[in-house]
Amino acid sequence: MTIETAFLETPIGTVKITGDENGIQTISIIDEKVDELKKTPECLQDCVNQLTEYFGGKRASFNLTINPKGTAFQIKVWKSLLQIPYGKTTSYLEQSSLLGDKKAIRAVASANGKNPILIVIPCHRVLGSDGSLTGFSAGLWRKKWLLAHENPVKQESLF
Repeated sequence: MTIETAFLETPIGTVKITGDENGIQTISIIDEKVDELKKTPECLQDCVNQLTEYFGGKRASFNLTINPKGTAFQIKVWKSLLQIPYGKTTSYLEQSSLLGDKKAIRAVASANGKNPILIVIPCHRVLGSDGSLTGFSAGLWRKKWLLAHENPVKQESLF
């Protein structure tokens, strides 16, 4: 089966999506703009639509078939990321504890860093134990943007 590719321009850069009829394999963010945005392959159209809705503030969860490639441990870690609700965060320590071994914090953090399906598998929702922004393969400024997008500051009424 041929792996297809699609691109989507977003506020945090060009999103590159790869996959086939078996599901989305990667969502990454590239720094360069793609000059010629080709027609989106049919098997990736739903992903492009859902990401467009997400960046437009109209979607808080995804309903996609994903097919990430990784070790059994990495896939277990990535599945745990899917349990973090939109607008919420957790820490690497909390994630390690939920996976049954708080001493595995470095291995869990490493697996998060290898997450091939950014945004949909929300590794950006994991923070350091002190609440600090740490580790995000696409850059900390993008992690900060995604967290702010999911949890915008609401202005209190002054009167």
